[in-house]
Amino acid sequence: MNAQGKAHKYGSNVDTDVIIPARYLTTSSHAELAAHCMEDIDGDFVKKVKPGDMIVADKNFGCGSSREHAPIAIKASGISCVIAAGFARIFYRNAINIGLPILECPEAAADIKNGDELYVDFDSGIIENKTSGKKYKAEPFPPFIKEIIARGGLLASND
Repeated sequence: MNAQGKAHKYGSNVDTDVIIPARYLTTSSHAELAAHCMEDIDGDFVKKVKPGDMIVADKNFGCGSSREHAPIAIKASGISCVIAAGFARIFYRNAINIGLPILECPEAAADIKNGDELYVDFDSGIIENKTSGKKYKAEPFPPFIKEIIARGGLLASND
């Protein structure tokens, strides 16, 4: 299991209200949520993101309310992985529950620049920055989390 794509870089304390603004929480459509992903922090995000791309952020990514709409919007937008220095615990659990791979790696989060090409090997936890040539080691997923992600989430469903 691996991912490859371009980095979309953000800072610390990116909360669920900017990942998916509350005004869009009346829909359960994954495509509709994806269409508004990150729009209050990066108005061009949905125009720039390509399938396989990754979000890279600093500390406390996904803080704020416990809505699972945030990781759903990220995954449905085509993001293959979120790499951060740290995650809000409820976001971490919601992401795993819906099958969105997320990796905690402060060194990678600090070094990776917006637009860098990344490759992630989820089995080893190796994050490779193809642009700079640097490699970072995140904790690989335990088998039960790998299984959840491979199935597309605990309750895998399509839009």
